[in-house]
Amino acid sequence: MVIRRLNLRRSAGFTLIEAAVALVIVALGMMAVYTQLSQYAVTATYMEEKTLASWIATNILTERSVQSDWPELGSVEEELEYAGRLWICVIEVSETQVENLRRVDVSVARAETPDRTIHRMSGLIEPPPPRGFVPMRWLESPGAVYGPRGGAGG
Repeated sequence: MVIRRLNLRRSAGFTLIEAAVALVIVALGMMAVYTQLSQYAVTATYMEEKTLASWIATNILTERSVQSDWPELGSVEEELEYAGRLWICVIEVSETQVENLRRVDVSVARAETPDRTIHRMSGLIEPPPPRGFVPMRWLESPGAVYGPRGGAGG
């Protein structure tokens, strides 16, 4: 009987070493999860900034391409607020080998870190049409729906 009682005591629970090993394993697993969550948060923040900076650069290129005046050659720095944040945009307009095209390079950075460019975008723009210019009217195709002035789409 004494032998049985001794065996029951040993099998009744974990030893201190077993509990310590289990805690180390759980701690290592939690550190791996924390590292991955931290990396996910950093990546999500970077992607959000990259997307917003891309939208800003696209908007600036579009604005420059539809202006009534052709942008002057040179570099200009603008500060703007977008999505509740301050941004610094460096817009550089340069000549190209084609007389009727200008290259526009836009660099976007956060105002807090103006030396760290988040996104760069380039585009080519044409001079604005002369005042009074009427766009060419294309031949109508059979079955197409046309608006009051003859343009497609109503």
